[in-house]
Amino acid sequence: MTTAFLTNWIYVAVFIVAGAAMVVGILLMSRLVYPIHPSPEKYSTYECGIEPVGDSWHPFAVRYHIFALLFLVFDVEAIFLFPWAITFRRLGTSGFVEVLVFIAVLAVGLAYAWLKGALEWV
Repeated sequence: MTTAFLTNWIYVAVFIVAGAAMVVGILLMSRLVYPIHPSPEKYSTYECGIEPVGDSWHPFAVRYHIFALLFLVFDVEAIFLFPWAITFRRLGTSGFVEVLVFIAVLAVGLAYAWLKGALEWV
């Protein structure tokens, strides 16, 4: 084995050890600096400045989660259209057909969610 090859692996090992030492050092420093004064106020639930009312373990409507997931899906899918729009001329006809299929799948998904009533808030 050449010396340069071993030297490169020594650099890798030094960076791994330095990274681990930084993580341990930061965790130890935060433990030393952090004030620990437990009190009932620190252990109470804080929600937007309003005192919590009732039990937190009650059934939650699934429609809110579905609404949020649909928002994320369509938001991320919309972001995928921006790079396509920038490179539209270079992609040619095949890129246009692919994005039409992509938008068609999105439209079918949106129509399905709409017909199932997933977009109704109340």
